[in-house]
Amino acid sequence: MHNKQDFPALINSDVAYLDSASSTQKPAVVIERMSHVMSAGYANIHRGLYKWSQDLTLAYEATRKNLANFINAYSENEIIFTSNATESVNLVAQSWGRANLCQGDEVIISAMEHHANIVPWQLLRDQIGIVLKIIPVMDDGTLDLNEFKALLSAKTKMVSIVHISNATGVVNDIETVIKTAKSYNKDIKILIDASQSIVHRPIDVHQIGCDFMVFTGHKMYGPTGVGVLWAHEDILNSMPPYKGGGDMIDVVRFDETTYKKAPARFEAGTPAIAEVIGLGQAIDFIQAIGFDTIQSHEREMTRYLKSCLDAINGLEILGAGNDNCEHAGIYSFNLTGIHTSDVAMVLDQMNVAVRTGHHCCMPLMQRFNVEGTIRASIGLYTSKNDIDKLGQALIKAQEMLL
Repeated sequence: MHNKQDFPALINSDVAYLDSASSTQKPAVVIERMSHVMSAGYANIHRGLYKWSQDLTLAYEATRKNLANFINAYSENEIIFTSNATESVNLVAQSWGRANLCQGDEVIISAMEHHANIVPWQLLRDQIGIVLKIIPVMDDGTLDLNEFKALLSAKTKMVSIVHISNATGVVNDIETVIKTAKSYNKDIKILIDASQSIVHRPIDVHQIGCDFMVFTGHKMYGPTGVGVLWAHEDILNSMPPYKGGGDMIDVVRFDETTYKKAPARFEAGTPAIAEVIGLGQAIDFIQAIGFDTIQSHEREMTRYLKSCLDAINGLEILGAGNDNCEHAGIYSFNLTGIHTSDVAMVLDQMNVAVRTGHHCCMPLMQRFNVEGTIRASIGLYTSKNDIDKLGQALIKAQEMLL
């Protein structure tokens, strides 16, 4: 376990925080860096020729370079800052999608997608008449890859898929998905939603072989209000602007406006300056610990969490995967005969923080014939004591509510 003392909210706290899949706690170094930005010479960026503006411009752009190295992008020009992963998917759908898709063209997504990777494509479907095809989820929570092969057609233009399910923790075999799609037609574009995976494992966009990747800052020990879109530079420069305004233009005239190349083309207006710089600090924090250490701890906590849940009679885990499937530290489950909201209230009274509901995955909940689940998820700061508290609280809920 990484030191809870690095996270101010957890210092001297008896809360077992098991909702990291929703949003992680923030380390002191991130909080302090953002505070410094706003208190020690704040200015707008990219425009001012005075020292405060120049210094913050350098710090902001340093995060772009940091991120490019973090995911092994060829260039920092491939990194677009957005407000969150949701905006990143919307950007791809409304810019690349509008420019490259026609009525009848097909986009394939899966039945386990977060709403942020469903609704933007539905909006595009309603606007221009694309066809959405859905990869089914099997009883164990994994994707039906045989059915995926059957869905591919000459009309398939995009496959947009989550790397790790935010609801179940199942790690999708995205390498096989990408290889299958590209073997069928090398021109099929692949978007990977890495919102859950980016914090748990090293990501190399070129090794993975995707065309777009999205993720968000607040799930990787950084602030809210900042997300990332990565794409190949030539693809980005072929895409029309998503939003118009300052800082993304070359020349503005009333008869014609020309636009800068990526990344500026997609970053209209004053950005989330402190948040982007805070995200850069979060990346430094993750890299200082190292993914070997992170993965070792998280594997241990994931096994311990699974054994804790398995030991509780009347607890059913939703889509836990299989022996051939990787699993991240996220489990969705229900206590037989008890409503999830009632369980959550008991857990809260016992200082155990979990998520309940559909987890922005209503189609997946419908697939498993449940309204929602209880979800426990781990982070760097998760301890066996936190998981023990969860187990004790779940048993207490059963005693009180059954």
